[in-house]
Amino acid sequence: MTEVPTTTTTTKGLHPGLTRRQISMMGLGGAIGAGLFVGSGQAIGLAGPAVLISYLVAGAIVILVMAMLAEMVAARPSSGAFSSYAQKAMGRSAGSAVGWLYWIQLVVVIAAEATGAAGIIAGWVPGIPAWAWVLIFVVALTAVNLFGVSNYGRFEFWFAAIKVVAIIAFLVVGVCAIIGLIPGVPASGIGNLVDNGGFAPNGMTGIAAALLIVVFAFGGTEVVAIAAAESDDPARNIRRIVREVLVRILVFYIGSIFVIVAVLPWNDPAVLDGPFSAVLATIRVPGVDLVMSLIVVIALLSAMNANIYGASRMVFSLGERGLAPQAITRTSLKGVPYVAVLASVSFGFVTVGLNWAFPDVVLPALLNVVGSTLLVIWTATALAQIILRRRADRDGIDLPMRMWGFPWLSWLCLVLLGGVIALAMIDPAARVQLLLTLGLTAVLLLVARATRGIAQPGVVRE
Repeated sequence: MTEVPTTTTTTKGLHPGLTRRQISMMGLGGAIGAGLFVGSGQAIGLAGPAVLISYLVAGAIVILVMAMLAEMVAARPSSGAFSSYAQKAMGRSAGSAVGWLYWIQLVVVIAAEATGAAGIIAGWVPGIPAWAWVLIFVVALTAVNLFGVSNYGRFEFWFAAIKVVAIIAFLVVGVCAIIGLIPGVPASGIGNLVDNGGFAPNGMTGIAAALLIVVFAFGGTEVVAIAAAESDDPARNIRRIVREVLVRILVFYIGSIFVIVAVLPWNDPAVLDGPFSAVLATIRVPGVDLVMSLIVVIALLSAMNANIYGASRMVFSLGERGLAPQAITRTSLKGVPYVAVLASVSFGFVTVGLNWAFPDVVLPALLNVVGSTLLVIWTATALAQIILRRRADRDGIDLPMRMWGFPWLSWLCLVLLGGVIALAMIDPAARVQLLLTLGLTAVLLLVARATRGIAQPGVVRE
């Protein structure tokens, strides 16, 4: 039996400076964002209380994807993560397409998150336009990512911790409201789960429509697979990190949605506008609008910070594997891939001008661009794991960590992803996004094949 070393990494030039606790918080910071605080209201409006089923299905997909990633990370830690594994399993073109698709997605999301946070802050400080806040956020978080991975890890830990504390407080207050422990506020009980048209007022159609929204809310958890390569013991850390992140995310997501649909009727207009604010307003929490707006801003900036990190490490890995210009692999004395960081935030600076010229159309346009990239990336991850696991079993390789239920659960994940893709093809708006994403993926595959042999891998340190 060939034993795979459990402490080596395929990434060179980067300094291991992240702790297990910091990476765990990064996973939470990347996933707990506006998708939960804002997007959940739209999902509830489509499915009613049965949105809980949508979250459970999406949660199951995330659990399976992360379990597959953990197996591959433990065997071969890399800042390229799923891109590296796609390349090893399916060839250079697949690895290149997945890596560039992920990078493009994050570059756009970084700009969208800066724009969203700026729009909220500009409402508080009318004298400073939104484009100026976008510039401030991009410059500040670029600096954080250039100061070294350990400093970034500490910054993101506290960023994410604020969101975690806020959600825990929301869950505690919500449960108290449900069972009647808040003075002057009658217990809501759980009647709202079946009143107003029943548990699933819009049937399976509503649950399916909500699933399209909910799946993308879980995006961001995959950053832990990238960050593990810069920890002191990637193989050992990834096991605990994945378990911690998944349990906490599911508790926070499912718990929060349960509180919302139990305390308020699902068809209350306030739920669509802002579900968390609506619950807190019902139980008479003073200053609820300001509190929730501040939390959303923190959520957006935390996710933006994590995405700058993830994007820079992904494009660094592409350069390291000869799939991007060699200059992108330049690192500072602290092991920071500064060229990759600057390249990843460059579109954020372009967005400053776009917000100045077209302030009302930038955010919707950005959100439409990223479309369904997550579905392609998760599908590629599942395929890579199945191929690499079969290859390892065939060659008698002893993997440090083995996904449970293989191959049945791996195939189940692909079936679930296929179901989501089928739903997207039925929905007119989602179909356009998915087709654009598939078209972009095809272009990236063609470019990778056309540029085969042009770039050579290598890392330059200064």
